[in-house]
Amino acid sequence: MSDEARPSRTAVVIPAAGRGVRLGPGAPKALRALSGTPMLVHAVRAMAASRAVQLVVVVAPADGVAEVKRLLGDHALPERTDYLVVAGGDTRQESVRLGLQAVPEDVTTVLVHDAARPLVPVDTVDAVIEAVRDGAVAVVPALPVADTVKEVEPAGRPGDPEQVVATPVRARLRAVQTPQGFDRATLVDAHATIALAGEGATDDAGMVEKLGAPVVVVPGHEEAFKVTRPLDLVLAEAVLARRRANDGF
Repeated sequence: MSDEARPSRTAVVIPAAGRGVRLGPGAPKALRALSGTPMLVHAVRAMAASRAVQLVVVVAPADGVAEVKRLLGDHALPERTDYLVVAGGDTRQESVRLGLQAVPEDVTTVLVHDAARPLVPVDTVDAVIEAVRDGAVAVVPALPVADTVKEVEPAGRPGDPEQVVATPVRARLRAVQTPQGFDRATLVDAHATIALAGEGATDDAGMVEKLGAPVVVVPGHEEAFKVTRPLDLVLAEAVLARRRANDGF
């Protein structure tokens, strides 16, 4: 079959091996409940809501694969989508790479999505996929920045004042969200080529940028925020309550 005749298949990798320390002690962040359902399940459902997604690969803590498999099995997920759980690594970058290795070779478009963004609307997912299928090698959903942003020189000691060194032009800034979408070969190349120390890459599109490949932006959505702090949980519960009231979600 020629490349032109081969159907485009899409998979999503959800790295969920982190502990989420900023939400405090207890269960890993991805397993925290929103309206009685773990955040990870909400995130998987959000990706599977797109009819263009054929496979969702969840990258779990190395000692939590069986638990995450049970978790997904205990909750209703769209039957048209396949699900796979694999063990992650010590950093997000390593976990995404391991998730990529589990994606079948016939998948041409790969999305990477934060488990801590459980409420991203399906229209945003579809917009990212469509942009990749239209020829972009890397796509990120993003929103304009509402606040003025300052670049500072980090303080030498905790609590010391930090000196402002620059004020970027706000009109040129965007707050990036997920899912980020990629031509599969480009993302594989980025993970094989770009080695980052410490926590590894927190933004896969940034790795593609380091290859010199173009990254484009599509409109994000205010409900695709990242649940990081306890106040975010309150906001997420409010969004879910509004959806139930308005849409029977």
